[in-house]
Amino acid sequence: MIKISLFSFKFIFSLFCFSFLNTNLFAENSTNHLKTIIFGAGCFWSVEKKFQESYGVVNVESGYADGKNIKPVYKEIIKRENRFNPNNFAEVVRVTYNSNQTDLESLVKIFFEMHDPTQINRQGNDIGVQYRSLILTNTIEEINISEKVKNNYQNLLSKKGYGQITTDIKKNTNFYLAEDYHQDYLVKNPNGYCPDNSTGIIFSKESKNLAHNKDLISGKKILILDAEGCPYCFKLRKEVLSSYKGSIELFFRKSNELDDLDLQTPTWATPTIYFLENGKEISAHQGYLSKDKFYELLGKFKLGKTEAFNVAFNQGTDPTYCKEYELFKNTPEGLFVDKLSGAPLFDTKYRFNSKTGWLSFTEAVEDSVTEHMDYSYGMVRVEVRSKSSGIHLGHVFNDGPNGKPRYCINATVLEFVPNLDT
Repeated sequence: MIKISLFSFKFIFSLFCFSFLNTNLFAENSTNHLKTIIFGAGCFWSVEKKFQESYGVVNVESGYADGKNIKPVYKEIIKRENRFNPNNFAEVVRVTYNSNQTDLESLVKIFFEMHDPTQINRQGNDIGVQYRSLILTNTIEEINISEKVKNNYQNLLSKKGYGQITTDIKKNTNFYLAEDYHQDYLVKNPNGYCPDNSTGIIFSKESKNLAHNKDLISGKKILILDAEGCPYCFKLRKEVLSSYKGSIELFFRKSNELDDLDLQTPTWATPTIYFLENGKEISAHQGYLSKDKFYELLGKFKLGKTEAFNVAFNQGTDPTYCKEYELFKNTPEGLFVDKLSGAPLFDTKYRFNSKTGWLSFTEAVEDSVTEHMDYSYGMVRVEVRSKSSGIHLGHVFNDGPNGKPRYCINATVLEFVPNLDT
């Protein structure tokens, strides 16, 4: 039996609590919160584009599903003899989403609003069984949620004179990725075919405005003012925010979804980035901004006038044996992550005591840092920066144990995430 002293237990437990309160265990960094659902709503190019622009969606892949006895490739499913073949595959998209940011019900609502689900084996001018309306789930519970949304949408359609919804909802049995040229088709072909077959009937605006603003009025939060069809909003999501995993939660809202928030910066420009504390604007930026600029603004918001900000953005250096070093030098197994972006940087299995008063590692997490020559203070050194946020981390030297490097890293710009499997 392994015996743990009371002091050791309290120390480990306090570290766990510290991590939970300050990093929320970095749930967004866990694949446990990534889920998938498959939708067919006509030509998969336009369906892919719509979901790529939806909050909480991590990835969208075009493909073929719900068919048999036919080779799942484009040239086969579009053949004349397969146009009304009940065994033909449907053009679909597989949507991977973060269940901490959105839910299945919200995605199913987007699905119904983007096309006319009363049409049979067609959407607009696209005619054939491969264009059928389809939802393929992973569980019975997901079927029930989808059926509930379908029934609610049927009520809205019936009031406007539409017929019965033809959408088939069932568990997925097969999915095949479409050819490479179909993936991100409208990104590669901005003027490509992108039909809008929506009915114009949407779910209650009132229900959409219950967009969990209660989550925005406590603590520090990041709010992105977004808009449909805004190219710079999409660019900001893709180039700057898609990899963000920081401990300050990120939310997207449209201009009619800002109830109960105290904002001073006008809401006519999209994107606009608001940094909020208890629902009140602390700072904001209108328009697109680069990744470096985003993290500089986030650094001012999260770190303020602290040693950590000085290290991160002014190439400062922690005092030796600072309190963060003392806290982090003997943690349980886990990862040290970028204090702003949340990206993993260093694993405890490569940590060692260099007796210098700074955290030391023999290697960094693969592809997590960049190295730059530093000639400051009349010295020749190699600076280490976080690849995700660009912040200064420290320096790397060639005097580590057993001929390995020594990454000499400032503890104030790190956060610790324990390995819960140990």
